[in-house]
Amino acid sequence: YKNKLKQHKIFQSMSRKGNCLDNSPMENFFGLLKQEIFHGEVYRSLDELKTKIDQYIYYYNHKRIKKKLNW
Repeated sequence: YKNKLKQHKIFQSMSRKGNCLDNSPMENFFGLLKQEIFHGEVYRSLDELKTKIDQYIYYYNHKRIKKKLNW
């Protein structure tokens, strides 16, 4: 796996040793993404899935209410 990543010039994201909290914002985002657009949905093509993810990212960054930010 690591060799394939290196071969394609992809860098694996890793937390600091012993600190699982480093990745908690992304874990939260991907949990919400899966919950809000994947569960119970069937996508007919990869392009349809990519479009839905792009739309969700825009929604998440610009329109979704964020209680932590009082917004």
